[in-house]
Amino acid sequence: MSKLPFELLLALRYLRPKRTFVSIITVISVLGVTLGVAVLIIVISVMTGFGEELKAKVLGFNAHLRIFDADQNPLENHAVLAKKISSHPHVTGVTPFVVTKVMMITQPVDGKAQVAAPYLRGVDAQSESSVSKLPQSVKQGKFDLEERGMVIGEALAQLYGLHVGDHVSIYSPADLQKMEESHRMHQEIVVSPKEFEVRGIFDVGHYEFNSEYVIVSIENAQELCNFFETDTVHGLFAKTDDPFRATQVARELEASLEGKVRVNTWLEDSELMMAVVVEKNVMLYILFFIVLVAAFGITCTLITFVMMKTRDIGVMKALGATRGQVMSIFLGQSLIVSVLGILGGLAAGLALIAYRNPFLGLMRKWTGYELFPHKIYGFSELPAMVVPGDVLIICGGSLVICLLAAALPAWHASKLNPVEALRHE
Repeated sequence: MSKLPFELLLALRYLRPKRTFVSIITVISVLGVTLGVAVLIIVISVMTGFGEELKAKVLGFNAHLRIFDADQNPLENHAVLAKKISSHPHVTGVTPFVVTKVMMITQPVDGKAQVAAPYLRGVDAQSESSVSKLPQSVKQGKFDLEERGMVIGEALAQLYGLHVGDHVSIYSPADLQKMEESHRMHQEIVVSPKEFEVRGIFDVGHYEFNSEYVIVSIENAQELCNFFETDTVHGLFAKTDDPFRATQVARELEASLEGKVRVNTWLEDSELMMAVVVEKNVMLYILFFIVLVAAFGITCTLITFVMMKTRDIGVMKALGATRGQVMSIFLGQSLIVSVLGILGGLAAGLALIAYRNPFLGLMRKWTGYELFPHKIYGFSELPAMVVPGDVLIICGGSLVICLLAAALPAWHASKLNPVEALRHE
């Protein structure tokens, strides 16, 4: 004698493969749940991995917080302000910065000079490492900003053929404006550019930063921006002990400094990061519709089963089976189908995540197209991160949806009158 409840035994017996249309629908229902769960796990894991990689790259170059003057003027007495910000219990580092767009002219040993318009960022070499990984991201040369030293992004160096030891000329916006005004007044004033030496090439892992930024000392940047006071900068970078606490810390800093500053968080400054966070949540809801469609397949299967087993239901109820027991038989069928589909989807999803990059390589070989372009996304491989909590939500949510889909036909079966059921057989 089996120790299993008779409801489960009957559910298993009804699911035994037979050459009937109902068996085909059952198989399709299992495959539908498998597909839905697998797609959900793959998409959510890839988007989670993409978000984590992007966060690491963004925070490797930028800090968690950027502090500006509330009236959009340069910050004065930044050392005093930095001390106040550092006193916040969740702030772990503060450093000043100056950022401006400049015109850069290369000075090749041979060949023609090229002109670029990168962002020039002035940093304090001593405190920069407390808020970013920029000093540790130098792949060639060293992070040396002394005198007229400069480090540049790897993509920018490749684009303009620059190497460690090369020299470039920098014109600031103030220099260009002065020459423009002199030309307008027919007074040809020549402004000499500032000469810099490339002493390092950095790679922070994000193409946008690698291709658009050059780094100099904050003193040189202040000179280019005509900040004659050494305590005047464009703003401050600050790092918190938890990146996801940045918004809370930003609001607290604005309140404590009585609205004299404006604080931007890393999420606000990175539109792509915000898009990934929003899209992950939206995709989770949208892709659950795949599971919902599969659940309708389970509903159709049980409705057909109830119609086919009307006589059996009548006999069971005539022998004393309760409504709850009859309902449990058909809910048991749904549970078995759902669990099989979820386990299959979990296995398929994890397997495809494990071999995602070989699959992309195979598709690239077959089609000749790169499905995940490095220059666009800044990643050499497709990132993915399986979060147990996300997997639990997907599997648990799928199970609940499938059981709810089975509830109506199971309830209808439990309501059948045994006399009426047997009369029509």
